[in-house]
Amino acid sequence: MIKVAVIEDNKVLRNSVANLLDHQEGMRCVCALSNLLNVVSEFRKYRPDIVLMDIGLPDISGIEGVRVVKENFDTTEVLMFTVFDDDEKIFEAIKAGASGYLLKKSSTDEIIEAIVSLYNGGAPMSASIARKVIRSFQDDSRILKEDFALTAREKEILHCLMDGMSYKKITEKYFISISTVRTHIRHIYEKLHVNSKAQAVAKALKK
Repeated sequence: MIKVAVIEDNKVLRNSVANLLDHQEGMRCVCALSNLLNVVSEFRKYRPDIVLMDIGLPDISGIEGVRVVKENFDTTEVLMFTVFDDDEKIFEAIKAGASGYLLKKSSTDEIIEAIVSLYNGGAPMSASIARKVIRSFQDDSRILKEDFALTAREKEILHCLMDGMSYKKITEKYFISISTVRTHIRHIYEKLHVNSKAQAVAKALKK
């Protein structure tokens, strides 16, 4: 069961998304919040796997909310769910620790697919957002000039992440367990000084 939290200040949209999630097989909305004021205490109770988070929230912005969630719940993945598609907001969210970026105009099928993808190790983004991310690195060298003391296997797995492969695909490619993949990825995060897959890929592409 994928446990999902929704943080959205628009009551109609918040209830609509929560209802959508509750009617999906293998998925449940465990909490729906209008702001981030009680997010830590609420998440300690419900322990969501995935968070759909708006950026334009009252009191505390969604960007700061990503930092709060990742600092307190490092295994919880954050999927930004917003109307903002400007470069600054996208990269602020990724730098803060978001692992996916979905526009609110996405269809219900796209929302569900993004949640499942993120749960399975993907980094889902709306197509227009993905294009902006790709364009931002087109002038940079795509060769990893510094190895950051990565082992040969860690480099292989980092390149798999850069190619958009899920954890499951990596296990199949190298005949290793999912726990081994997670261990390698944790070490990669530590050596690159990042907190999410999106940050690791961005740093690798930039370097």
